[in-house]
Amino acid sequence: MKMSDIITSRILQMLEQSEYNTAEIQRNELASLLGCVPSQINYVLSSRFTPEHGFLIESRRGGGGYIKITRVRLDKSSAIMHIINSIGERLDSSSARILIENSFESGLISNEAAALMQSAVSNTVLRQIPPEYRDYYRAAAIKQMLLTLI
Repeated sequence: MKMSDIITSRILQMLEQSEYNTAEIQRNELASLLGCVPSQINYVLSSRFTPEHGFLIESRRGGGGYIKITRVRLDKSSAIMHIINSIGERLDSSSARILIENSFESGLISNEAAALMQSAVSNTVLRQIPPEYRDYYRAAAIKQMLLTLI
């Protein structure tokens, strides 16, 4: 098992044991417990515990630097709106692919919708659009497609 999977598993376990779907961790303490470096904890938090995955992260300075992780349980419409609001005005191809995959994995969109969305914002389809404008188009198109699901 990869270290990032071990870290993820441990944090999820802490969230499951929490009455309020919240876990407070001290990065250095968790890293020491799991035998890794604190930057690996940062990587896992920034890649697997994102708002798109249904988590909120708060950093607390002082007293050892605690990080508070909260699992957010949103209804489908609220979750989709949260994703739309997190997109911004530009979205590169890789980020779009990840966003679509995460939306499918979390049950917000069907497999068919994911495939159609991915196809519609692919670089192959966007090849007629000048490269400097593709990310703007991609963001707008995904937002509009997600809005149709609300």
